[in-house]
Amino acid sequence: MLLTVQSLADLPAAAETIITHAANNRIFLFYGDMGAGKTTLIKSLCSFLGTADAVTSPTFAIVNEYQGPKDKIYHFDFYRLKDQTEALDMGYEEYFYAGAYCFIEWPEKIPDLLPFHYTSISIKALNNGSRDVTIENF
Repeated sequence: MLLTVQSLADLPAAAETIITHAANNRIFLFYGDMGAGKTTLIKSLCSFLGTADAVTSPTFAIVNEYQGPKDKIYHFDFYRLKDQTEALDMGYEEYFYAGAYCFIEWPEKIPDLLPFHYTSISIKALNNGSRDVTIENF
């Protein structure tokens, strides 16, 4: 599925479409260049899921935890990992397999640790400031 997000005002509808399209998937992998809008989209997804927590990039913390109305939401940023061992050391399995929503930025840093079922979201910034967002379920 391809969405074109013209402006920030389009993000709430895009978030609803993404969550609906993902069906039962709770793991979301975000691909895109630095500055493509991964964290901004994750903020909208968290808002759609009902968290009132401030959603920020976990670049230095690696994982942020937010409280939704029913479940926790985990937001990962693996950009600064040197290797997959660091994800193993932090106990990534406890997060990925807890049944909670997991939003993962820079999943290419942990290719051997990714679950079999997930929703892939690729964001491409266009010259006019809009974003093409490709969503695929696996």
